[in-house]
Amino acid sequence: MQTLKRQIGTVPLTNPIILAPMAGITSLPYRRIMKSYGAALVHTEMISANGLIREGKKTRELLESSSDEEPLAIQLFGDDPQILARAAEMVVGDGALLDINMGCPVKKVIRSGAGSALLKDPSRIARIIIAARRSYSKPLTIKIRSGWDQNTINFLEVGRIAQDAGVDAITLHPRTRAQGFSGQANWQHIGELKAALSIPVFGSGDIFEAADAQRMLNETGCDGVMIGRGAYGNPWLIREVLDHLEGKKSCRPTGIEIYQTAMQHLQMHLEQFGERKALFEMRKHLCWYAKGLNGSSQFRARLQKTDTCAELKKLTEDFFQEELG
Repeated sequence: MQTLKRQIGTVPLTNPIILAPMAGITSLPYRRIMKSYGAALVHTEMISANGLIREGKKTRELLESSSDEEPLAIQLFGDDPQILARAAEMVVGDGALLDINMGCPVKKVIRSGAGSALLKDPSRIARIIIAARRSYSKPLTIKIRSGWDQNTINFLEVGRIAQDAGVDAITLHPRTRAQGFSGQANWQHIGELKAALSIPVFGSGDIFEAADAQRMLNETGCDGVMIGRGAYGNPWLIREVLDHLEGKKSCRPTGIEIYQTAMQHLQMHLEQFGERKALFEMRKHLCWYAKGLNGSSQFRARLQKTDTCAELKKLTEDFFQEELG
């Protein structure tokens, strides 16, 4: 394995695999599952700085954590330097580090001036980081995209600004906001950013197999890879990446392991959030766990018609019993 900067400020990383922050996905149960398969660092869902200040109790539910997922990164989003600074101060007792989202392409976030909309105003990015740095004593990172669109690629400018303003590391998803998640991530941008900065640079985008992670590390020289969509219903990807990097042969999960992990995830979600939220959110996760298995399309259709978690559990048990024979 190549020599990497396995540290973000004062936070050491046991390996180069990071779980991406994903709204509606990286809740506590999901993070615990991914951590159990070897992720060095996991992120909360994207948390609104405005919401944290104005709706403290409801928004703080997203900050609930467990000792078995440490170290945990808290991710905030917003567009106002002072509000983000206040929110950063409010979470200094939560998690091991803070990440500020400057790459989300979702329209709702963009309309608020946050996420990748910030890429259009590098001076505001500087003000945000400086304000957050003053109020937050732990390691501080940002996540960005290559630029707003193909005509405004400015990740190098933003990276230098962020480093000068005091961030401890940067993650680059090398697509523009205009691309969303379409097309192919331009990993060359990750290599260029790594070469331009002295702080750790992490790469994100199009990691769906173990070989993808190895190739990104080799081609870009980045200090670690952030895995997002590739881990949907597939925590084994993290294990496979680690095995691949260490030159070990990795086995795909058996049907029994998939079943046991899916049921563990369902139970954890039920215990953490209760019946209603577990029913609503676990449908999508169970669909992902079943992907590629015989009868998965019929299973997905039935999942959408379930009204209780007991029904959801029974349907999952029946599906895997048939799958496992």
